[in-house]
Amino acid sequence: MTVTAKTRLSRVPTLLVAGALGFTLTAELGLAQQTTPAPPPPAPAPTEAPPAVVQQPAPPGYVIGPDDVLSIVFWREQDMSGEVVVRPDGMISLPLINDIQAAGLTPEQLRQQVEAAAARFVQDPTATVVVRQINSRKVFITGQVRTPGPYSLTSKTTVLQLIAMAGGLLEFADKGDIVVMRTQEGQTESFEFDYDDVRRGRDLEQNIELLPGDTVIVP
Repeated sequence: MTVTAKTRLSRVPTLLVAGALGFTLTAELGLAQQTTPAPPPPAPAPTEAPPAVVQQPAPPGYVIGPDDVLSIVFWREQDMSGEVVVRPDGMISLPLINDIQAAGLTPEQLRQQVEAAAARFVQDPTATVVVRQINSRKVFITGQVRTPGPYSLTSKTTVLQLIAMAGGLLEFADKGDIVVMRTQEGQTESFEFDYDDVRRGRDLEQNIELLPGDTVIVP
């Protein structure tokens, strides 16, 4: 079939119109892509909460003493809060409150003292006394053990347990003549301890629970 010149000419406007429409659609699509706002960046992951203050369980009858480490935390009054070490004179120092007696008090008694002192500066203060580390309750072991010296008494400890903490007895220790020295209210008393008897399960009552200030002597 022969295509005439007139037919070819009639197709040219149609092609031009189709091309123009295609260019317009492409341009509009590109403009829409450019003007579409980018999605917001992902929100940062939440930071971890600060670690909780670790509290060392206080043994029954515990009273605060020199070298103990305490945290005094005031609710809504962080400027007055802080970690303190009980000084040799039994005092601690806190912002605004300054020096306050701590040694010889239970944590609850110290809390009451701190709140009473803080009431001069803030209304209805609420404080918490946290025992971080107990260093004041010490027992001592000397003589024929591998590591003589003072040991912190942070929980119930017997004579046999203290000997184990000190690394055990040396070869030439007199196992049957161990003595525990204790001073209370100005009176000193001694308790005998036979290592072999206790190790064999005999006379277990001599394996007494130690008190702060006791000294175990291993000849």
